[in-house]
Amino acid sequence: MSLLEHLSAKLAAIEAQSLKRALRRADTGTAPRQTINGRPLLMFCANDYLGLAAEPALADALAEGARKWGGGSGASPLVSGHSAAHEAVTDTLARWYAPHIPQARAISFCTGYMANLAVVTALGDEHTEIFSEQLNHASLIDAARLAKATVTRYGHADVAGLRTLLAASTAKVKLIVTDAVFSMDGDLAPVPELLALASEFDAWLVVDDAHGFGVLGAQGRGTLEHFGLNSERLILIGTLGKAAGLAGAFVVAHATITEYLLQAARNFIFSTASPPAIEHALLTSLALIEGPVGQARRANLVALQARLRTGLETLIQAHPALGWALTPATTPIQPLIVGGNADVMLAAARLEAGGIRVPGIRPPTVAAGTARLRITLCGTHTEADVDQLLATLRATAQELEAA
Repeated sequence: MSLLEHLSAKLAAIEAQSLKRALRRADTGTAPRQTINGRPLLMFCANDYLGLAAEPALADALAEGARKWGGGSGASPLVSGHSAAHEAVTDTLARWYAPHIPQARAISFCTGYMANLAVVTALGDEHTEIFSEQLNHASLIDAARLAKATVTRYGHADVAGLRTLLAASTAKVKLIVTDAVFSMDGDLAPVPELLALASEFDAWLVVDDAHGFGVLGAQGRGTLEHFGLNSERLILIGTLGKAAGLAGAFVVAHATITEYLLQAARNFIFSTASPPAIEHALLTSLALIEGPVGQARRANLVALQARLRTGLETLIQAHPALGWALTPATTPIQPLIVGGNADVMLAAARLEAGGIRVPGIRPPTVAAGTARLRITLCGTHTEADVDQLLATLRATAQELEAA
């Protein structure tokens, strides 16, 4: 068998399990209504939770940043790529989190994936045991695999189980690593309880707030604000390509930790810095998040979540034979668990035929047998949009049940 034949056989096996993925071409910008492959669709799949990706003020700020700073940054942050725009963003984020992390300091990354790799591999040395949440994002899983540390997984939101594992650990350094909002389930980690364990067992707590930043908290500062936490043990990672509507990521922690990351995190040291024009525009994004625009859109999200969830519960009760179920989601991520891979892709296809895009999520992103429609809400969706989704889901359920 040739090398190409070998790969062709592997691709065939992927397709046979209904796991094949394909690119879709967006012909218009991210928004609740978007043209995909030439067809207008109502979108319930983006992580643009506040609808800022299409905000005219951000487009204006991005253009202004490009006129001021030009294109790329030209080098890594430690060479010449750290601009005044980068520093203004990290200074703002440090101010945001000062009530939650003593001596808070922030550093920036190009993506959340890079930030997660940087933190976990830099802190996870041979003296460390990493305690990784069962449902952590792939970037945190990969980071733990790359670290030199011992890695121990604990069950989803299983505080008692984690306590037992921490009590048995003899590692010099302990690192608890968790998503804040779980991206495929939409529920929150028990962060206050995890922080209490970190204090009891002298551990760091790494919190990936990719899906909480901008969404949770009165001012949109995420999970730490939502729970009102304060500790020097907290290491917060946030992404700026979701609710912030642009691109990039950050880590904010006690200044000693961020200084160590600056010296030891290979993803920071050896990557070209993000374009300063994006950083310039992020200042506008952060102002929108904590201002009246962000407050209004977070309030709309809460109302839409309740409307959608009530409708989904009614749908499930009306079609018990399908075996559909909800997760305990309390965020704009509201998954509908369908079960089998082929079943979820059929449901997604029927929705798309009805003019609505909701992706089917399959293994390895989620566990086998829990394939789901990952419904995500945006702060610029309307009640009519949610009602249209629910009506199309009802028609889909009726069609599938009758088949």
